[in-house]
Amino acid sequence: MTSTAPDEHVAAVGSARSFLFVPGDRPERFDKAVAAGADLVIIDLEDAVGTEHKASARDAAVAWLRGVGSACVRVNAADNPEHHADLAALAGLAGLVAVVLPKASDPGAASAVAHQVGAPVVALVESAAGMLRAAEIAAADGVARLAFGHLDYAVDLGSDNGRTAMLHARSTLVLASRAAGLPGPVDGVTVALDDQGVLADDLAHAAGLGLTGKLLIHPRQVEATHTAYRPSPDEVAWAEKVLAAVADSSGGAVRVDGDMVDAPVIARAHDILRRKDR
Repeated sequence: MTSTAPDEHVAAVGSARSFLFVPGDRPERFDKAVAAGADLVIIDLEDAVGTEHKASARDAAVAWLRGVGSACVRVNAADNPEHHADLAALAGLAGLVAVVLPKASDPGAASAVAHQVGAPVVALVESAAGMLRAAEIAAADGVARLAFGHLDYAVDLGSDNGRTAMLHARSTLVLASRAAGLPGPVDGVTVALDDQGVLADDLAHAAGLGLTGKLLIHPRQVEATHTAYRPSPDEVAWAEKVLAAVADSSGGAVRVDGDMVDAPVIARAHDILRRKDR
């Protein structure tokens, strides 16, 4: 990520655990979405907005971002007639944290979007073509994070969107992100709004694979997401014990609870303590 995007926006995108969608044609909900406590809000100009409301949704998003608002915006895909109008309207807006680029499959196009609008890109991979180029997209100038659109991806493959079918895709995005030096990717939405158990299970599965954030479609999903990515008390206690042992070792070999402590273990301990108060 070496584009001209503000450093604080790149950092915000990289550290976010929760990305909460709000329809672009419902400007009365923009402030409410921010108040829900998600790390970042995404104003959606794509799937959530009908064709006849695209222009007015774009105008509403721009007006809010020119005021006191701050959010990401999911623009229309490159093959949609509204795509270029979206980019032109968003260019240079101080309140624009990032562009969420749907159906990302071309690393050069992703870089061009980042440079045109002056904000980092979250590349939403939703197709076989995009998945095959995930490593290139992750390494593209201006791309700050990858995200997974598993529902559209399943349609593209002619598959179901279950965990077995989607395992390779999620792992591919994790590997591509790591190789490019990006934070872990953002998992797709959980559509079961009234079952917190399903959400918790989805979060645990994604976190176990190395995804570090989630796209959300309702405010009630925010706290569960933050909880899932917050270290447990046992993990915090372990990390503190490891780092205390290292500090007392004077550079010698260290064992904690019978396990050898080496550089990867120390790095994990630091990461746990970094995340514990979020």
